[in-house]
Amino acid sequence: MDLKRVVNSVYNEIKPSIGKGKVADYIPALANIPINKFGIAVKTNDGNIYSAGDINEPFSIQSISKVLLLTLAMDFIGDDIWNRVGREPSGNPFNSLVQLERENGIPRNPFINAGSLVITDMVISHSNDAKKLLLDFVRNLSNNPSVNYDFEVAQSEKEHGFRNAALANFMKSYGNIENQVELVLDYYFHHCSLSMSCIDLVNTFSYLANSGIDVNSGKRILSKELNQRVNSLMLTCGLYDAVGDFAYRVGLPAKSGVGGGIITVVPNEMIIAVWSPGLDKVGNSVIGIDALEKFVKLTNKSIF
Repeated sequence: MDLKRVVNSVYNEIKPSIGKGKVADYIPALANIPINKFGIAVKTNDGNIYSAGDINEPFSIQSISKVLLLTLAMDFIGDDIWNRVGREPSGNPFNSLVQLERENGIPRNPFINAGSLVITDMVISHSNDAKKLLLDFVRNLSNNPSVNYDFEVAQSEKEHGFRNAALANFMKSYGNIENQVELVLDYYFHHCSLSMSCIDLVNTFSYLANSGIDVNSGKRILSKELNQRVNSLMLTCGLYDAVGDFAYRVGLPAKSGVGGGIITVVPNEMIIAVWSPGLDKVGNSVIGIDALEKFVKLTNKSIF
């Protein structure tokens, strides 16, 4: 398969539509990101990268970071995670308080905000310096020592993250947050603010497509079994309450973020990253999903 031709074809088909959607202006630091951006990068398990568009421009990865936190937590405590977080699609907005109250402070899955706050709490409990741990982890995987938090975005989220604060405090009342709420929120806002490019993302997440082994270094990041579980959760929970539509249109494990990025896994073959900051009403990149749908149609790489 000529992936270079496929990626260029996707880019050329998408190009006239770039600019659709609405940026995540409820986070003020993201409100001024130019909407006419689009990048796509594909990394195969033999280490080759094929890309087009704005693939080297860093952006706030937002909820894509939740996969990194889940990976760290799984490495620390394995299946004990599921004593405090569920594994089911939410069917509700990613910051729903109503669902959390109905289910007695146990988040439906690790990719909605409440679930990631619990995973964040777990990582803090197993690390002396959680922020440094994550940065070192990402810099090593991405092979980019300049990857860092976007402190302006983190501060903006902190100043306007009232719903996340409510979620954390509510779960604290049920005993499902162990550390100080302020500490958990601070780390949560920082890991969501990680600034990475499409190239950084395909390098970082190559292990998801390679049975848990980092393509660059050959180092095992997750066991094959745990890696399969992360991919299964991405398939069923990775795009909030639009997972059904994404499975219908694309049919691959994926995780999105309101910064406009999406990582997508073709198991045992390749990792794909797309970025376009214009979002749909659910919070997923409009152009990003369109591009992934076109990629799958050209390559027949859906898992279904």
